[in-house]
Amino acid sequence: MSKIVKGTMLLTGATFLSKFLGMIYLIPFEAMVGDTGGTLYGFAYIPYTIFISISTLGVPLAVSKFVSKYNSLGDYETSRKILKSGMQLMAFSGLVAFLIMFFGAELLAKSFMNEESSTIALTDATRVIQMVSFALLIIPGMSIVRGFFQGHESMAPTAVSQVIEQVARIAFLLIAVFVVREIFNGSIELAVGFATFAAFIGAIASVIVLYVYWKKRKPYLDRHLEQQEYSYNIPQKKMFKELLGYAGPFVLVGIAIPLYQLIDNLTFQDAMFVAGKGELADTAYAAIVMYGHKLVIIPMTLATGLSLSMLPAVTASFTEQKVHLLHKQMNQVFQIVILLIVPAVVGLIVLSGEAYGALYGVEGVEMKGMWLAWYAPASLLFGLFSVSAAVLQGINQQNFTVFSLTAGMIIKASLNIPLILAFGAKGSIFATLLAVGAAVFLNLWRVRKKADFPMQPLFKRALLVIIFTAIMAILLWIIKLLLGMFLNPLESRLDALVVLVAGVVIGGGSYLWLAYKSTLLERVLGGKIRILDRFLNKKNSQEENDAH
Repeated sequence: MSKIVKGTMLLTGATFLSKFLGMIYLIPFEAMVGDTGGTLYGFAYIPYTIFISISTLGVPLAVSKFVSKYNSLGDYETSRKILKSGMQLMAFSGLVAFLIMFFGAELLAKSFMNEESSTIALTDATRVIQMVSFALLIIPGMSIVRGFFQGHESMAPTAVSQVIEQVARIAFLLIAVFVVREIFNGSIELAVGFATFAAFIGAIASVIVLYVYWKKRKPYLDRHLEQQEYSYNIPQKKMFKELLGYAGPFVLVGIAIPLYQLIDNLTFQDAMFVAGKGELADTAYAAIVMYGHKLVIIPMTLATGLSLSMLPAVTASFTEQKVHLLHKQMNQVFQIVILLIVPAVVGLIVLSGEAYGALYGVEGVEMKGMWLAWYAPASLLFGLFSVSAAVLQGINQQNFTVFSLTAGMIIKASLNIPLILAFGAKGSIFATLLAVGAAVFLNLWRVRKKADFPMQPLFKRALLVIIFTAIMAILLWIIKLLLGMFLNPLESRLDALVVLVAGVVIGGGSYLWLAYKSTLLERVLGGKIRILDRFLNKKNSQEENDAH
């Protein structure tokens, strides 16, 4: 296995693990702070995510590309210069972002809340936004170091620091919330304030990991500098111009999901109040934007990680004008998303009540599960948007992503309030699905037009996925019906967990078995299923030996 493939798999695994941990910790978190705490946490964390993306300007990934380019030219001095200059730039942008978020916290809180209907006080919302803002002082500069290591094809520092950052953040968050709520019987608002400050603790842990890697790798990096024969001596102004030219497209895809959530932050509570459902505003916001969203993005993370690992090959085929190979690779990229996310979406729809009840408790689960079922298709749409945007970058059409994302944002902003007034909390979900769906349609249209991309192979594989998913869905309904004779997942968290586990094991297992036996897995994933081959062949051989 090549170093690049190993590195990509390492990063994909680390990203998935980080997202998975980011979902699991919400189970005890929700039990301690409830819907009010979840809403308050979302008020702080969604703008924080956007501030992080804006303050880094997509520079870390651009640094990776920049360093890789000049390393290949043998100019390691320029790579080291961009690390130093990039850290100075990120330290400045992080400081500016911190000051804006910290001192603008009250203004942000006012824009998110409806003070007449919300159970959250303005001062509490302001404080949690201020507490999360401290992480902005560290994360932009830290992310530059990650990009520098990636440019040297060294993925372990990024992967390990990501996981350690998440573990440290979650550990501090849960301990702090437990101490405040359970030991000192403190308020939910104070507990959530410490929970948001955990982002700063996680960032410090990540910095320590990266520093250890830097000390360990510096002698090796210095040897490259000593052996260098030629330097391009690029002026800093020109260096930044090239770097920011790379960075533009990266930042857009990174903030797409938080931007849709930000529109909910700005409009959801007021619209629910006008619709006469103000008493449900905090509960619905927490169930959809905070807790439900974490469930929705898990399948998307794995599928897009596997798909994006192929994009360097797509870029190379486009550059070398290997049209037939380009079409084959692009088809595979989209097929991976459909193969993995479609059954996950359908499974989440069928088991929405059980999934929400098992993870977050059964209080109000019938309504919350219904919201989750409506929101589940967003996983597929977000996945297709991320991958199609990356494909556009691979075929040098990255600027079109600005247009498609803007179109999606206009649709979301225009329809969010009218649809909430018409359908209640579901309206915000419908607006998101329509907005992201439109952005995906535009991206796919552009891909088809500029790369002459044939859709027929994609449709054929998608049809097979739909058939297998339909069989899986029927099995899930049967499982729910049978277990429902003995269990009540709407009233017992343990019952919900039993039904959920049975559904995932039997339903998910049946889908994978059908996909494997039909060779669909092999055709879409290729060599990635050799481990499964070895496992099944070993199992079959063992059964034959037992028979003899």
